[in-house]
Formats: sequence, C-alpha cells, structure tokens
Amino acid sequence: MLLQILTYLLDVATGLLAGACLLRLYMQLQRVPFGNPLGRLVFALTDWLVLPLRKAVPAAGRWDLASLAGALLLKLCQYLLLGLMLGGAGLAWAPVMALFGTAHVAVMGLMVLVIVYAILSWVQTRSPIADVVARLCEPLLAPVRRVVPLLGGVDLSPLVVLVLLQVVMIVLANLQAGVML
Repeated sequence: MLLQILTYLLDVATGLLAGACLLRLYMQLQRVPFGNPLGRLVFALTDWLVLPLRKAVPAAGRWDLASLAGALLLKLCQYLLLGLMLGGAGLAWAPVMALFGTAHVAVMGLMVLVIVYAILSWVQTRSPIADVVARLCEPLLAPVRRVVPLLGGVDLSPLVVLVLLQVVMIVLANLQAGVML
C-alpha cells in the first residue's frame, strides 16, 4: 500500500511539473504572452528547471527544446525512482517509459485545456485566463470546426477533439504495451 501511495504522489508531482513544462513549450509555440496569471504560474513552476537546461539545450526556431527536455527529464526521474523503489527492476525501460509518460502528459494536458475551454464558453466569462485558453485551443478546434457544423447553435468541436484525443491515448497505450513486450 505504501508503494502505491508513493507511486501515485510521484506521478502527480512529475505529471504537474512536466505538464507545466509542456504548457510553457506550447504557449511559446503559439506565441501566447506570459503576462497573464496562467503564464506567471507556468514560469513559477518551471524556471528552476528550464532556465539551466537552456544553457545545454538551445531552442530550434520557435520550439523551446529546453522545456521539452525538462518534461522528459522529470518523467525519466520518475521512472528511475520507481525502478529503484522496486529493487532495480525495469531501470533499462526508464527512457522508453519517460517518452510514453511525456506523451501521455501532453495528451492529457490538451484534454484538460479543451474541457476548461468548453466550461468557460458556457459561462461566458471575460478573463485573461479564458482568452489564453481560447488561444491555446484554437489550433485544435479550428480544423474540426471546418468539418463539423454548428448544430442548433452548439459548437460540438470540443467534444470531437476530446474523442480524438482519447483515441490518441488508446493508441499510445497500445504502442507502449507493444514496445514493452
């Protein structure tokens, strides 16, 4: 039971920090300003890791590879610690698990963004966070909106995107299982 609790807490901590690193990467890629509350939170959570990594991992165009490396490094540390807690079992698989874990965090983060976007669209709030979330979701929703029309004035594109992201999660899980065998 203690191992399950430690595994869960480690997964939550690394998932949140890796998710913040990936959100930093995505916000920079979409040129979303960081002067809003969400941007300040992302900087506060990730500066300690991303800024030192920038000395070793340069950006590639608009891609902040230090943020991506930070997310991968966090997930790698998670799986190395888990392997050590299990007596060294599976340490060789830690890099592969880190790749799949980072992909999982990225897809889950996109799902959370779309859900927050949908909720904020129902309540018609005008806040800086609502604008940031809308800007981050637009690249995902725009292609779907071209295919799925409004039905009775209701935009179903967030639902379609959530279903597609869930399919991506299933594919990732099956790829991971295939690689691990």
